[in-house]
Amino acid sequence: MNFNEFKWLNQSKHSIDGDKISIHAPAISDYFNSPVQVNGVFKPAIGNAPFFYTDIEGDFVIRVKVKPDFKSNFDAGCIMVMQDENTWFKAAFEKSDFDTTAVVSVVTNKVSDDANGCNIDVDSIWLQVARVGNNFAIHYSLDGDKFDMVRVFYLQADASLKVGIAAQCPSGQGSTHEYCGLTIEKRTIKALRAGE
Repeated sequence: MNFNEFKWLNQSKHSIDGDKISIHAPAISDYFNSPVQVNGVFKPAIGNAPFFYTDIEGDFVIRVKVKPDFKSNFDAGCIMVMQDENTWFKAAFEKSDFDTTAVVSVVTNKVSDDANGCNIDVDSIWLQVARVGNNFAIHYSLDGDKFDMVRVFYLQADASLKVGIAAQCPSGQGSTHEYCGLTIEKRTIKALRAGE
């Protein structure tokens, strides 16, 4: 993939070697608009993790193999899709606070939800996100061929969105995550649940 048209939000230390990208997630870095209120007030939104993206208009499919550095709880390598700080979502391979590594998704429409998916006992997986209009699908794969659905959802969004990869370390002192084989195709899939 040609990264000349990619940009950064919260640029961090990184390296690109062929189709492998390594991104350092600084300490206490994340994207999360907490849905939990304290004394009737939402906590401030967090949006300080490195995000390497390009602008994509219309339908697309993004796919990448992620190998996170699971040092601390919530360390994760992510696919991220963003309109602005109040409208975004991420598909992550994450170290959970239940002593597992899991496929996790967070969809944000002003406030975020937080959905742990299946636990995965390997060090790397493929993640995929597809857009069809304002419907989106998240899938994962162990081999890059057979993809299983994580979730399908509706999110009212602009025609052009920021699409790319993010690295997070919400609770630790920093970690470096690897991404391989990143592809973004401007195409419309026929079956959202199947991801193809």
